[in-house]
Amino acid sequence: MPKLSPSMRTALIFAAAIALPFVGHNGGFTNFLADAGAFVLLALGLNIVVGFAGLLDLGYAAFFAIGSYSFAMLASPQYGIHLPFWVVLFLASGIAAVFGILLGAPTLRLRGDYLAIVTLGFGEIVPQTFLNLTQWTGGPNGIGSLDQPTILVPNLGAHASGGLFTTYKFGFDALPYYFTVLALIALAVWVASNLRNSRLGRAWMAIREDELAAAHMGINTTTAKLAAFALGASFSGLAGCALASKLQLVSPDQFGFNVSVYILAMLVLGGMGNIPGVIVGSLILSSLERFILPQATNFIHGLQIPGVDLSHVDLSNSRFMIYGVILVLMMLFRPEGLIPSGQRKAELHAADADDTAAAQEQELYSGAAH
Repeated sequence: MPKLSPSMRTALIFAAAIALPFVGHNGGFTNFLADAGAFVLLALGLNIVVGFAGLLDLGYAAFFAIGSYSFAMLASPQYGIHLPFWVVLFLASGIAAVFGILLGAPTLRLRGDYLAIVTLGFGEIVPQTFLNLTQWTGGPNGIGSLDQPTILVPNLGAHASGGLFTTYKFGFDALPYYFTVLALIALAVWVASNLRNSRLGRAWMAIREDELAAAHMGINTTTAKLAAFALGASFSGLAGCALASKLQLVSPDQFGFNVSVYILAMLVLGGMGNIPGVIVGSLILSSLERFILPQATNFIHGLQIPGVDLSHVDLSNSRFMIYGVILVLMMLFRPEGLIPSGQRKAELHAADADDTAAAQEQELYSGAAH
């Protein structure tokens, strides 16, 4: 069997993704795919910050909120502004990127735990700000009745209506939203792949391995880190805009700290720094939350154990405890993730390789001495 090139494999994967919603014609499954696709897009953005550049960001949901509220304010009755979805989509991405730079600028000298704490604070400030600015953001009720995306489609009855195209509104059908998110994922994968192999991408990886050594090698760490924050935030803005248009509602409780942890868990599970691994990790955790845990709860309720009442067990309410267990197990037994990048795997196992080489050298020395 001939070996497929990476571009051919990618094309086949996206072809399968296009056909996936038509398998069984299940509206609920298509709705899940659209929601899961938005989180894949979020994970791809966080992968630039954490996986490529090695900057631990625990407030990533803040950019998700900024993208969502940007769409809500520019395409809803809230201010009487009704910009087209396709325009706001990239405006929201740009606005989130600007805030990514604003977050990155004060943290340029911070590393490790200190950087994580600052980003955690930013992630808490943004939702609380949207919650408290009731006059402009609707407070805890959020902003509803958001404009639905529209596209022009060929008008088969053009001879009767007098126009070649007619406007198609997405409505509440999940299928067009899924294809929109899928197109955004394709764009994000293309951008991330090219960035990883670019001069900027190599600078990110050098900073991830040793920032001080990278600076002494002539890498402008300030520019590289700001670019990582900006590009990662821009992906989050795209996802926020796409998901807000689908849900037709934005509220502050959608962007808590648990969302940042959820997205970070996708990276850890799939493999930081590896785009296919990030996508697989995202889909696994999305499936776990939407399908596996509810089905496991129903299975437990059906068990008949004398003297034990299992009717109150709900695994969905314990999902973050389960995510925590998964993360602990991954860190213990496979810290590089399910589908790791070769470079990341080599970095994590460099100490093991050094120990093995030292043991072999010691064994050879002992044999020569005898």
